Amino acid sequence: MSVTLQEAAYAKINLTLDVLGRREDGYHDLKSVMQTISIRDDIELEVGTGKPWSLTCDKEEIPQNETNLAWKAARLYCELTGKDPQGLSIRITKRIPVEAGMGGGSADAAAVLRALNRHFDYPLSLYALAELGAQVGSDVPFCVVGGTCLVEGRGERLRKLPDLPETMFVVCKPDFSVSTPALYQKLDETVIARRPDHTAMEAAIAKGDMDQIAQNICNVFEPVVTAEHLELNYIKSIMNSYGVTGYAMTGSGSAVFGIAASFEYAAVACSMLKENYPQVFIAKSV
Repeated sequence: MSVTLQEAAYAKINLTLDVLGRREDGYHDLKSVMQTISIRDDIELEVGTGKPWSLTCDKEEIPQNETNLAWKAARLYCELTGKDPQGLSIRITKRIPVEAGMGGGSADAAAVLRALNRHFDYPLSLYALAELGAQVGSDVPFCVVGGTCLVEGRGERLRKLPDLPETMFVVCKPDFSVSTPALYQKLDETVIARRPDHTAMEAAIAKGDMDQIAQNICNVFEPVVTAEHLELNYIKSIMNSYGVTGYAMTGSGSAVFGIAASFEYAAVACSMLKENYPQVFIAKSV
């Protein structure tokens, strides 16, 4: 008899993001304070179908085969734990914008790992599950753990930070997307004028000082992307005009987020942004 599992896959934003240099393996070392927010995909797993594995998604542009990170995560989990689901069906209801820097695919993979681990009665601890997730993608370990974390290396080194006070965010995904490999190459050729102050950000989070948190939000990729896509400045100016602070691009883009003092401020900013951008969201910290 098959069993159906449900798991939420929450998006992430980067409150800080610094690139520390290229490693010998060709990847880059990162340092970032990441935060889970309430924009989410829903993952449904049917275990024990007795049929070949399958993956479906309500958005046609999402890969619906073994190239999807959710499928890769399930396969890796079963290989490394020796568990056999006796047939598996993965269904994804997609809400996190695609190619936005919000970890949508990684969140789906992390949700699959958590659901399978729960189904098989937790053979792996949460941090062992995150370590496994690092083999699927750089953002998967954080998406497994969630909350507020300092993330280093390729994303595999995590340190939990105090939870943010309940925070409202406005998130706007413009129509363009960014090639992450090309962006890293451009960053390697660019003098970085401002880097995040992680000590100050951690101190602000520890105090729950939202003004200081907003002032210390910083992403080294943002100037590189803005040089070719000036509309990021337009999005930030709209946010600023309607009381949204600490605005910045998340990840390698192209979504921009900002902190709203209240739901009312968020709603007005969201309404104004929607005149030009269909993908605008109000979210809160998770």
